[in-house]
Amino acid sequence: MTSAFDWKGRVGDVWAEEWPRTDRSFAGLAVQLDAAILAVAPVAGKAYDIGCGAGATSIALATARPRLAVTGIDLSATLVAIAAERAKRLANADFRVADAGDLPPASADLLVSRHGVMFFDDPVAGFSALRRATRGGGSLVFSCFRPRENNEWSLVIDAAVENDNFPATGYVPGPYSLADPGFTADILHRAGWRDARPQAIDFTYVGGGGDDPVADALSFFSRIGSAARVLAEAPPDRRDRIRARLRAALAGHVHDGAVTFAAGAWIWTATAGGEEPA
Repeated sequence: MTSAFDWKGRVGDVWAEEWPRTDRSFAGLAVQLDAAILAVAPVAGKAYDIGCGAGATSIALATARPRLAVTGIDLSATLVAIAAERAKRLANADFRVADAGDLPPASADLLVSRHGVMFFDDPVAGFSALRRATRGGGSLVFSCFRPRENNEWSLVIDAAVENDNFPATGYVPGPYSLADPGFTADILHRAGWRDARPQAIDFTYVGGGGDDPVADALSFFSRIGSAARVLAEAPPDRRDRIRARLRAALAGHVHDGAVTFAAGAWIWTATAGGEEPA
């Protein structure tokens, strides 16, 4: 489980260091998410990118809608600094260290997020806060992972490092917290969002590339995700064996000069209802 405290510190710092590789891993998703966002994005007005990370989604939206003011927010000051530097030539994009629950009421025409809304401690409260920040009739577009069985990269890596630390039942903040579309639809309805619709998409998750894609992928997964946690918690005498198993697993997924896996996500769209959420 990743907490808000983690994103403000250690985890946020690692993701900031790894942003080129994380953007690469999500490139196939980003194309489809950006298209879904542009399908509902107003020409002008105000948009927020929730959990903006290093700014890729904000930058794509601000570039395509030059009259739309786009603000990316994230708990990590390190990620926000990188996003601001990347977008410094875009007059209509800015970035702030902020919590999604603190957005001004009825200030947004559009809310977007690439995998940034899966970590609310209380998802109904979190999405209710987003609803309050959105004008009636405004839009929400976000992506989240489909179940683990639709994400080959997760299955392969967890098996290689013998990770079996999965939530038994109930909601736990994390990568698969919104994987069940029925559960997510109910949350959105209770939070005051209407006409919520999920679109199942498939994409290629790129874990490694370059001259030695296996070494690149091993380095990446040793810093990001479940393998990083297992390695950090393992006794020193076990780490080399875990890395060896992980390297062998990654070597089995080299395709056209890159380490790639099948991956699946939901892209959700919803409309802010006229009434305030309970």
